Amino acid sequence: MDWEDSAEQAAFRQDVRSFIQQRLPEFYRRPKEDDDPETDWQHDMFLGTDDAKAAAREWIDALAERGWSAPHWPKEYGGGGLSTIEQFIFKQELALAHAPEVGGVNGVGQFGPTLLVHGTEEQKKKFLPPTLTGEYLWAQGYSEPGAGSDLASLQTRAVREGDEWVVNGQKLWTSNAHKSNWIFMLVRTDPDAPKHRGISFLFTSMEVPGLTVRPIISAGWRHATNETFYEDVRIPADQIVGEVNRGWYVGMTLLDFERAGIAGATEQRRTMGELAERAKSDPLARRALVRNDITDRVIETEVGYNLSLRIASMQARGLIPNYEASMGKMYSSELSQRIARTGMKTYGLYANIWSPDDEYTPLRARHTRAYIRTIPSTIAGGSSEIQRNIIATRGLGLPRG
Repeated sequence: MDWEDSAEQAAFRQDVRSFIQQRLPEFYRRPKEDDDPETDWQHDMFLGTDDAKAAAREWIDALAERGWSAPHWPKEYGGGGLSTIEQFIFKQELALAHAPEVGGVNGVGQFGPTLLVHGTEEQKKKFLPPTLTGEYLWAQGYSEPGAGSDLASLQTRAVREGDEWVVNGQKLWTSNAHKSNWIFMLVRTDPDAPKHRGISFLFTSMEVPGLTVRPIISAGWRHATNETFYEDVRIPADQIVGEVNRGWYVGMTLLDFERAGIAGATEQRRTMGELAERAKSDPLARRALVRNDITDRVIETEVGYNLSLRIASMQARGLIPNYEASMGKMYSSELSQRIARTGMKTYGLYANIWSPDDEYTPLRARHTRAYIRTIPSTIAGGSSEIQRNIIATRGLGLPRG
């Protein structure tokens, strides 16, 4: 593999870097009060202070001028039309500059691309522009109390009544429900069909009567996820994507728009670089005890980075990563936990301090908070057990047990 940019790629990277330097709002150049990833662009846009909302709006408007608020969308729909490698470079430069991606992973990253493939022209004209500008902020209604890794077991029911769907049921782990005004969901429209059939893909404003959002507070006092309840929620019949009872195939449309997880890999490299550099001179760091651990983590971040490069290179050649994507996801989520544990171990009892502003807090409690925050990392987005099954059966060709 050639790790160096081509001349065209280097020029594009410099263009992105210059754009960020010139247009990134001052609000995003300042250190955040804490390292909670829930205070992302969508949070700023929907729940932030006046300064946060203004910065979020300024940043998405700046990116939209170049089509970079949705770099992977086709240009005819307001996107950037970037190639796979250009998307890779773009996300890498955003991560290096601590500049937020905009539009939300559920909106620009998932709903928009799904609508581009399966939606009607009327739906595209009506719902893509406000998604692109951040007027519509989206949540994903997939998981349920009895349907997590086995998502096809979902039981939230939608019944057609005239020109509306009437929805009843419950969703769980709805990550962005508290900072969204629209939601897309999988619902069961034929309870007698096999479980992967009889499912439809609906979407609705979250301001409709009967839709209730309740927060789920994590071990680290974070409001990261929610449970959502649907009691006779009425959704216009035309707010369905694809065919009735064929929504499973619509919902599984990923289209590779996540593009290799380069932002996470870049963040992990930077985190370990900062920890290693800080530990050299910080009298609180237990250097002799953690030297080997830090070395291992630094090496592992390079492995994770190259797994991302592998996925991007496959996509650039027109291939669809399958078990390779599972390898990258599982490796990255488990590595995030090991990095947090190493950061805690580096500072021993000082790592028990939760407040980022305490005079004895190492690295603003970044690793302490990450230690708690990464507990569900190996569950969210497909558990490690599921990823191992995919790697075993599709990658190694092992029989199903």
